[in-house]
Amino acid sequence: VQLQASGGGLVQAGGSLRVSCTASRSIFSIDLMGWFRQAPGKQREFVTAITTSGGTNYKDSVKGRFTISRDNAKNTMYLEMNSLKPEDTAVYYCYADTYSSRVVRSWGQGTQVTVSS
Repeated sequence: VQLQASGGGLVQAGGSLRVSCTASRSIFSIDLMGWFRQAPGKQREFVTAITTSGGTNYKDSVKGRFTISRDNAKNTMYLEMNSLKPEDTAVYYCYADTYSSRVVRSWGQGTQVTVSS
């Protein structure tokens, strides 16, 4: 599956932003979707994930501020980010995992989120 991330931008600290990840096909059968992020000079890190049944998992530092969701009808996953902090500045990458005989992971191209202080 091909993934297209969008919606990044520049926002002031305390502000909100929603990024989207649209798949090239139905996401109904995609077992797990989520987001990683990579700040300059740092390793890519897990942010959040959502299962087909809506189960979610979040990095501790974003709990209560970020919300992940998926709209199967639109083949799109969303990440709503509130109370943004400068340390949230990064390129956000979406991914999709499909489980068969092995896990097949697809990545989106990334979208830049910059939070100014």
